[in-house]
Amino acid sequence: MNKAFSKQLKEIILKNISNEQFGVSELASEVGMSRSNLLRRIQKEDNCSASQFIRKIRLEEATTILQHEDKTVSEVAFMVGFNSISYFIKCFREHYGYPPGEMGRQPIEKEIPDEKETQHTKPITKYILWASAVLIILAVALGIILSTTKTTPVLEKSIAVLPFKNDSDDANNVYVINGVMESILNNLQSLKGLKVISRTSVEKYRHSNLSIPEIAKELNVSYIVEGSGQKVGNQILLSVQLIEGERDNHLWSEQYNRQIEDIFQIQQEVAQEIASSVQIAIAPDEQERIQKKPTQNLLAYDYFLKGVEQLNKETEEGLVKGIPLVRKAVEEDEQFALAHAVLSIAYYYHDLLAPGNKYTDSLIYFADKALLYDPTLPQALTGKALYYLQVNNYKQAIEYLETALQYNPNSAIVINSLSDIYTNYVPDTEKYLEYALRGISLDINSHDANTASYIYLHLSNALVQNGFVDEAIISINKSLDYYPGNLFSEYVKAYIMYAKNKDLNETRQLLIDALAKDSTRFDIMQEVGNVYYYQRNWETAARYFDQFLEIRDYLNSNAFAHKDLEMAYVYKQLGQHDKEQKLFKQFKNLMEHEQSVFQYLFKASYYAYLGEEEQSIKNLELFTQGNNIQLWVPLFTPLDPMVDSFKNKPEFIEVMNRMEARFWQKHQRLKKKLEQENLLQVIQAS
Repeated sequence: MNKAFSKQLKEIILKNISNEQFGVSELASEVGMSRSNLLRRIQKEDNCSASQFIRKIRLEEATTILQHEDKTVSEVAFMVGFNSISYFIKCFREHYGYPPGEMGRQPIEKEIPDEKETQHTKPITKYILWASAVLIILAVALGIILSTTKTTPVLEKSIAVLPFKNDSDDANNVYVINGVMESILNNLQSLKGLKVISRTSVEKYRHSNLSIPEIAKELNVSYIVEGSGQKVGNQILLSVQLIEGERDNHLWSEQYNRQIEDIFQIQQEVAQEIASSVQIAIAPDEQERIQKKPTQNLLAYDYFLKGVEQLNKETEEGLVKGIPLVRKAVEEDEQFALAHAVLSIAYYYHDLLAPGNKYTDSLIYFADKALLYDPTLPQALTGKALYYLQVNNYKQAIEYLETALQYNPNSAIVINSLSDIYTNYVPDTEKYLEYALRGISLDINSHDANTASYIYLHLSNALVQNGFVDEAIISINKSLDYYPGNLFSEYVKAYIMYAKNKDLNETRQLLIDALAKDSTRFDIMQEVGNVYYYQRNWETAARYFDQFLEIRDYLNSNAFAHKDLEMAYVYKQLGQHDKEQKLFKQFKNLMEHEQSVFQYLFKASYYAYLGEEEQSIKNLELFTQGNNIQLWVPLFTPLDPMVDSFKNKPEFIEVMNRMEARFWQKHQRLKKKLEQENLLQVIQAS
């Protein structure tokens, strides 16, 4: 920095060196600058944050005292403004490479060595450089060893903001501290370069006795933010610290003592300091969103925080208590966009918990109000998307959700909604896989064991459909670890193992073992019969199909309707033509009403059944030209008994080769994309 300016800052800090409360705000006030201008100037000229600059001066003064005065480490720590001896030792070690207790045994550096000293130190310098090179080589080698043995890779720029603690005996103040924590979390979530764990996933650690490294390992994050505070009259006292999770190293801390009207400024500053400490560049549009005040009306904000405190309980009682409070907030400030947006989302979940969609009008009203006052607010876009999801307009829902994700790339509700749409309403295994992986990395810890089991079940299905067989095995095993009684996972695992080993006997036995655990599972009956179908064992296949159809008819269900043609083929081989014709007609009706790319796959099977080889191959080619080829199609189509008469013909072999090549090309593109976004690591780490 400019020497005069640097000297001025240093003198001010040294004058207040023993005052542990002297931080960035106090320094800015002393030097006559705004806090933001001071932050920008120090960052630009010294490439560090303002708090790091203050800490460096404190540590340099500590070094001087340790070298020239007979003081203990604890005495020096308090003399230079550290209220925690352990934190002082950690900061000192990180800055100098050795603990303060060894200060007397370290050489004292002089700024201008004389000629004799310079000559004397040359060979020592050469030795140090050589030794450093050896250490670097050893470190690299060790890094390679560790990288090959480490089973839980951590994403480099990942963070969890733990629930802040209330330092007051007054429990009524909890909502303020929780609100500050959530606002800081929301600001961090808006940064594209940072993975931020969802609020619901960290809530379980509110009263946890786990250490920081243990929490970081469970959440698979690099950094942890801790905080505590209280509201005293019109003042808010807040202490926040950033910790490197794996080694429990404190990277940054700050204490705030401000007027309540500065609450938004505090939230902005904390997010900026954390981003700076973990070396995340904040883009201009992100900076603008962080600095935008949600409201100028503190009473409205107080109602809002009280309402959100209730809504975050995620219960019907919480909705009933929280919604009126947030409505008071918008009564106080009509242009409070965030409050309107939160109301729209709350009404969506209120409808989920109540019979019938009684609150659809409220949902769209508040979503539109929020967008009127802030068209780029991610919560407002989310509310609008949830309205379209409620009225089954999935195309519009996707559009608003993906726009919301541009402004908040860490939104668990947006990512999980997209994952749900792409698996249940607009099937797209590639997009489903991408969003499912994102959701797990941010939000898996917020779910109970059973729900987590089904999440991993769906994820494993998406993985294997896209050709990620080894990752699918890991995911399906996680599903069974969460809930060993999940028979859906057991029979999906049977097919994943076939993708791995190409052994139908193994697949059949795994399915039979699953069915033995619950003989009423007609879905698994169908799957066992399906394997016997591929093995041309018509009698045994029919025995399982008979049981399946009896239960399906009793339930008046159309489950596995796409398998009706295969069952018809089995009964055709056995001469049971009544059953055959009934199933054949049902499949034909399904095929004629199918509008997706799978219509060509259905038609290919239909014409193969009729012996019209040319039409069957033609429809397989049409299916191949689509973008939704799943691994099962190139894997099982050549095994299908219906293609036995032409599976060795060049035309069939050629189209299957093209289908397989197109599938694996898509797989490689998707793999590259997921690796660039560090999403495949999620499977190992979660």
